[in-house]
Amino acid sequence: MTERTILKPYLHKELLEAGCDEAGRGCLAGPVYAAAVILPHGYTNPMLNDSKKLSAKQRLALRQEIERDAVAWAVAFCDNTEIDRMNILRASFHAMNRAVTQLATTPQFLLIDGNRFIDETQIPYQCIVGGDAQYQSIAAASILAKTYRDDFMDQQHELYPHYGWKSNKGYPTRQHYQAIIDHGITPLHRRTFTLYQQQELDF
Repeated sequence: MTERTILKPYLHKELLEAGCDEAGRGCLAGPVYAAAVILPHGYTNPMLNDSKKLSAKQRLALRQEIERDAVAWAVAFCDNTEIDRMNILRASFHAMNRAVTQLATTPQFLLIDGNRFIDETQIPYQCIVGGDAQYQSIAAASILAKTYRDDFMDQQHELYPHYGWKSNKGYPTRQHYQAIIDHGITPLHRRTFTLYQQQELDF
């Protein structure tokens, strides 16, 4: 069994850092969620990891720990109409900025997962590619963004059961594309995305 890598606790030890990440950028439907998390100095949690490398059960258990232990945390989103209006990349950045501004404690520095960001807060930041697999605070943010978005899509599945959102969470799958062909689009679909694919396309 491979030993789990313990993530880094900070980039700048002397600063109060918030990790930021998003979930749902590649989906055909639903909002893009983002989270910002400030963890206490000296905090360690060996189970923290990129949310994509964790099971749903692990993510939910860690969400409880993050919300209990964090100095501050916040979750925000941009819905599909905002995504269509401003494009998905800008909507992702805007959702992250919303999360940061909702923090009960203002951070001194932001750790952003990814290679680009548009800052609306005037807080210094650094983009880190693969940051959710390197820094605890970004991993924590990835877990919150993912679990809150999954909860939302599970709820919407009850209203629109044909699209398989309970399992695919709005991401492009054969079932999802076929449901769009058979049943049309919903008010939650992103109209600026390619929502129809040829039947013969190999997923």
